[in-house]
Amino acid sequence: MKRTLSVSLLLLALAAPLFAQDNAVRPAPPSVTINGQSLKLNGTGVRDNSVYDAFAGSLYAPKSSPTPEALIEEPGDKLLRLDILKDKVEKERIMGAFEEGFIKDSPDFATSPDAKRFLSLFKVDFYKGDKVELLLGGDGTVAASHNGKPLGSLKSSLLVRGILKSWFGDKPAAGERKP
Repeated sequence: MKRTLSVSLLLLALAAPLFAQDNAVRPAPPSVTINGQSLKLNGTGVRDNSVYDAFAGSLYAPKSSPTPEALIEEPGDKLLRLDILKDKVEKERIMGAFEEGFIKDSPDFATSPDAKRFLSLFKVDFYKGDKVELLLGGDGTVAASHNGKPLGSLKSSLLVRGILKSWFGDKPAAGERKP
């Protein structure tokens, strides 16, 4: 999947009204261009939990979404970018965070082959300053990268929905968000 980024290269964040625009690593750019489409920063934040406080996340979407539900239902491409804050975050912690989110907010999807294939994309540990990005395509494609290097992709609209719900659904894996 071709994509052009107007910023350096995953995950977390919420709609602008729900998160302050405060990124612990560096200010998030106000927009990025993906597949020729401008995506706007919806918000940035850090999760208040031993796993997620290791990540500062930024979410980009075609337009601002006033609620998590609107964000999940909004068609079009989205980009979740995680800036790693801790010295080292083991791949198992990232995989476990996604798995927990799938179990809590998408239990029927959690054990699916697509969920397992997605989790298998994370093969290395992450270090302070690394960037992990998930492009959540409007066509159902999920493309993951680490510091600009592709980790893999798969096409599953249920996976796109599962990822969004794991972070912004009724029972996000990390519990409370902190701006």
